Parts: sequence; structure tokens; C-alpha cells
Amino acid sequence: MSSTLNHAQLIDNSQSNNESSLTQVVINTRPVERAAALTDHLQAAGLTVVEIPMLTLQSRPTSEQDMTLMRQWLAGDYKALVIVSPTAAASGLAVWQALEDERQAQNHDDDNNNERKDIAINALQAPSYLIAVGEATASVLNSAKIEATNYQVLQPHIANNEGMLAMPEIERLQAGDKLLVWRGLGGRRLLVDTLLARGVHIDSIAWYERIMPVDAMTQYEQWLQGFLARNGMQDTSASQPKPIVVVSSGTAFEHWESIVRAVAEKALKQETARENPAILPYKLSDFSYVVLGERLANMVADQQLSYWRVEDLAPETILAAIHAKAC
Repeated sequence: MSSTLNHAQLIDNSQSNNESSLTQVVINTRPVERAAALTDHLQAAGLTVVEIPMLTLQSRPTSEQDMTLMRQWLAGDYKALVIVSPTAAASGLAVWQALEDERQAQNHDDDNNNERKDIAINALQAPSYLIAVGEATASVLNSAKIEATNYQVLQPHIANNEGMLAMPEIERLQAGDKLLVWRGLGGRRLLVDTLLARGVHIDSIAWYERIMPVDAMTQYEQWLQGFLARNGMQDTSASQPKPIVVVSSGTAFEHWESIVRAVAEKALKQETARENPAILPYKLSDFSYVVLGERLANMVADQQLSYWRVEDLAPETILAAIHAKAC
């Protein structure tokens, strides 16, 4: 079963069902550095929140190809720069500032001034439109020292493919134009298929990669053991709603899937070896899901799982989706 609501609809629905959601367990799978705001908001609404991160972000070495793309962007080769996450924004800004320092140092040397002086940190001047996907990403960019008289940080009305394509700065791109993307390895391929079909050239720099936390399976096993012990659940209880898992990326869902399946198989083997009556471990279908965007929704739907699709990761949107799902 699936449903999709926009932000306004979700907020309307969130005004009801407070009573039914008091015992709801929510598993927040977001990376540690991005989980707190959602956890705090859900807990303040009376939900039980368990943080079991399915991703951890690991920096990648900056390659010569990455630096070449950055220099080409600074030289004005690209019509726009799309930044898809706060981590990508922070990493890209650091390299941008380093290249600006390098440029200033070169200009200083070219002046043939032998007396060493401190190089002033001037405002960064963007050579193209800066497009941030999401409020958190925009916040990182807006807090940096970027000269606003050139290009301000822009955002789509909705942080998804449709929202991005509706932006005039993206809509006007045509064959032969170039777009640069700052992202994480294996992240959402926003815009790519549509713009490539239009003849737009897209380059990307993956500043970091997403990997599974080493203790993810242990955390899940410990939570599940405690959850089943507290609820005495050998099957789905009518009085206890399914735990809801918040998943924001395909990679996170793949990690979640592998852990749930591995723990289930392990438990079944242990029960068989002891020849005890089996207490069936939780399967993927024993959870409901709140998922971000069309691609992830399709992944969950392919497995015939119960889910609710949202179009942004604002804590208010997630909470409203949970309340709506409790209907």
C-alpha cells in the first residue's frame, strides 16, 4: 500500500491521530550527523524514536579530475552548479576557498612584491548559478563568504526532480550547455536522465561516499531483542502498530534490507538448532516505511511493502506522514 502527499496536505492531516500515534515506534535510519533534528521533533510529538543509522559518510580523496572540474567551473565553463547535500556543500566550499587562496597567492607573486603579506580572505565569487537541494544545504552555502552581488543561492520549491526541472535556471538549459553537480558517491541522480536527453552535458564531483556503519547490525539486533521482549510479540499485535522506518536513500534501504534479512536468517538457524518453537523474527514486511521520492518508493513497492512517500525530509513532513499513515 502506498500514498503520496505534498507538504501542505501532510501538515493538514497531522492535526489528527495524535492519540493513535502515542505508542508508535519510529526507526530513524539517517546518518548520525543528520538524524538529530528529526529525532527531536518526533520525540517532542510523543513518539518513541530509535536511531539505527544505515549510512555513515566517509570523505573521498580529491582527485586531479575533481580539481580539473573545479577549475573549469571557476573559469565559467558551466551554466549552473547543483549541490545536493550539506556535506557536499561543505566539502566543495573548502576546495573552492583553497583554489581562491591559490589564485590570490599567484596574483600576489605576479606583482613582484618580495615582501610577504597576509592574503586577505575575500568573498568567493560564484561563476554560475548556485542551486542548493534542500534547506540544510542552502544554509551551509549561505553561511559561507560568497559574494551575493553575483549569484545568490537558489532553491527549488520542492527538493525533487520535478522541483529542480521547474526552476528557470534549469529549464532554460539546452544542448551544449554544461552543468556541474556536487554530491556523494551513489547518491540521487537528480536531473540527469532528463537533461542528458536534452543534450545537456553533466559532470559531477563525489566528495564523499556512503557506507554501512560497522555496528549497524548489532544495533538492530539489540533493538529487536528488546522490542520483542517488551511486547511479547510472536506475531503482529493489533494493539502495537508496525514500527515505522524512515529511509531517505536507496543505499540506506539496501543496507536495511540486508541487515533485516541477515538477522532473520540467523535467528531461524538458532531456533532450529535448539529445536524450540520458532518465534519468527521480523521480516521487511513487519515494518512500514516513510520514504523519500519516486525512486525509493519504487524500490519499496517492488517488494510489496507498506510505505508512505514524501517529497522532502523536513521533520514536520515526516511527522505528518506518520500521523497520516496511522489513519
